[in-house]
Amino acid sequence: MDKIKPLFTATATATGGRNGHTESSDGVVAADLSVPKEMGGAGKPGHHKQDASKAKVTCAVSIGPREGGGFGLAVSMRVEDKSLAQQELEKLVEEAHAKICPYSNATRGNVDVTFEVVGG
Repeated sequence: MDKIKPLFTATATATGGRNGHTESSDGVVAADLSVPKEMGGAGKPGHHKQDASKAKVTCAVSIGPREGGGFGLAVSMRVEDKSLAQQELEKLVEEAHAKICPYSNATRGNVDVTFEVVGG
């Protein structure tokens, strides 16, 4: 996978999981989140029936020229939930990234993704 030289980075933070809120660092984009009815609707327990109300995920997406030519993306994610033990949170993040997340599945091998996980 080609590394990139970041020219611009956009950052956004989501709190409260799938029924929470997300906002870009510059405040231009802000939205309340919910699970679509077609996928079980709001209020249905989530992945592993974990309470994500205290979860905070900050994602920084950088764009820049690739070593091999053209432009590429790199993603850095910070996942924080001090209501879960560090090891348990690390396991959930890895499983979500490796098996569940549609964005991870679509970009695997094409986008450099790094994680910082902060549990209790």
